[in-house]
Order: sequence, then C-alpha cells, then structure tokens
Amino acid sequence: MIRTSSIVLFAALVLSMLGAGNGINADRDITIAVIPKGTTHEFWKSIHAGAIKAAGESGVEILWKGPAREDARADQIKVVEDFVTRRVDGIVIAPLDDIALVRPLKEAVEEGIPVVVIDSGIRWDGYLSFVATDNYQGGVLAANELGRLLGGKGRVVMLRYVVGSASTTKREEGFIETMKKSWPDIRVISSNQYGGATPEGCLKAAENLLTKYGEIDGAFAPCEPVTVAFMQSLKSSSRKGDVKLVGFDASEALVSGLESGAVDALVVQDPMAMGDKGVEAVRSHLAGKQVPRTIDTGCHVVTRDNMKTPEIDRLLNPPLEKYLGGG
Repeated sequence: MIRTSSIVLFAALVLSMLGAGNGINADRDITIAVIPKGTTHEFWKSIHAGAIKAAGESGVEILWKGPAREDARADQIKVVEDFVTRRVDGIVIAPLDDIALVRPLKEAVEEGIPVVVIDSGIRWDGYLSFVATDNYQGGVLAANELGRLLGGKGRVVMLRYVVGSASTTKREEGFIETMKKSWPDIRVISSNQYGGATPEGCLKAAENLLTKYGEIDGAFAPCEPVTVAFMQSLKSSSRKGDVKLVGFDASEALVSGLESGAVDALVVQDPMAMGDKGVEAVRSHLAGKQVPRTIDTGCHVVTRDNMKTPEIDRLLNPPLEKYLGGG
C-alpha cells in the first residue's frame, strides 16, 4: 500500500513540474489591456510609452485602446467590456469616471481578470493595485507654490476640469484646502467652474473667468488642457504680467511656456512610471507575486530654476520616440 505521505509528495512534485512548465511560456502568453482616459494628450502618450517599456522588459503583450474624448464614459465602458469578452489576462485602466466604471470593472474581476487602476481613483475596492500620483498632495504643492509666488496676498481663481475625474478632483481639493489653511490672506474668488474635456471648452471657460473677474493675481489649472487654456487666454488678453499661473502636467507646449514665462510653475507627475508599474503589477500578480495595494509614482514642482536638472528633465522630456516611434 502506498502511504498517504508518498501520494502527497508525488502530487506536489507533479504540480511543481507543471508550474515550471507554465512559467517558461507564461510571459509570452500574457496579454494585458491598457485603457487610458483618452488618447490625444501627451500625458497619455507617456503612459503608453511606459506600458510598452514594461511589456518589452517582461515579454508580455499590451493592447492599448481608449476613448477619443475624456468625457466619453460610455465609450470607455465599451472598451472594458470588449476586452473582457476577448478574455485578456489583465486590465490596466485610468477610469475617467470614479462611479461609472465600477460595474464593468467589477464584472472583469468576476471573470477572473485582475484590474490595476492607474492615475485616477475609483469608488470600488476590488482592484489589485492603485498606481498613481498622490493627487491631493499635488494640489497642496500647487497651492504652496502659488502662495509663495504671490507673497501670501492676492486674489486667485481655479478652473476645474470635468465632473467625475477623481485625479483632478483630488488636486482641486488639495489646492482649496491648503489655500484656506496655509494662506489666509489669499482669496480664492472662483473655484466652481469646469472647463470640460475639450480644448475649446477649457479655453472658453478660462476666457470667461478672466472677463468676469477683472483683478486676478493668480490662477491654478489642475491638468494639461486647463493649463494650456489659461496660458493661451492670458496671452491673448495681454494679462500674463499681472497673473501668476501654476499648472499641472507637462507637455511640449507647457514646457515651452515655462521657459518663456507664460507659465510660472508646473506640478509634474511621472506618467511613464504609471504605465510601466501598472503593467508590471499585473504581470507580477499573474506570476504569483505579492503586489503593493498602492504605488505612489510621485510629483514635483517645476520652475525655470530647476527644469534643467537631470531628475526634472527626465519628467519634462520623456523618451516617447524610443517606445512609440514618434507617434
């Protein structure tokens, strides 16, 4: 009679051999969907480059697809549903709405597809890991930099982005609360207007704020399209000399604006790290490794004084052509 211990040992050996065999081909067979909020802004191109970097290093395949507009909730939901139907091995997503995407992502997990959330939070705890900037802290940094630039006195405006965008909402909250707490002699005279998901909408909203409020000493823009809109509207109205502008994110236009003085400071994230670490988190999980629940990719205040340092230059000029082929 074969002893129970021998059977257990034999079974463990067989499972170990099967696992080893799977491990040889696991990376080559893994397909990970990466779903941004949109595809047009340079921020998302940097995330795409980071995802390609991670895929190249680990041998997995990524499928990149997102809505054209960053308020197209139904389109992003459809992208998720399509990838679930295709039975991808994992999903990395920047949800453009913190409520609307809960149902499709929950269904993905129920189908055995792990989900890593990047950039922007969601009101659901079923995800594997959250890879992002501490967006509230980004707003704190912006408020303190604008307060410093104004010498602690003045009237400022903040133009919000879109309703439901958790990342920009956190930045806006961090900015407003820090202004109230740390800069009592600075008055935020407008903070309830939204630019919307299109460049045209952001520009019109920025122009409306400048027209409505004649005397403005400073402005905060919580993302790339809103910052570009403020930069353009201040230039067209010849008011840049009177208004200190602190923006968020980096793009070719914003870096040029910082160099020329059209923008006074930028709070800059590391979107390549989000794409890289998001894909790596899924791959590590599928390989049976422990994945941190939260991964903070950091943010920095960039000014003309520090923009040429190696650490900051890497964030302002990510190697997109290396991974995207100039796309």
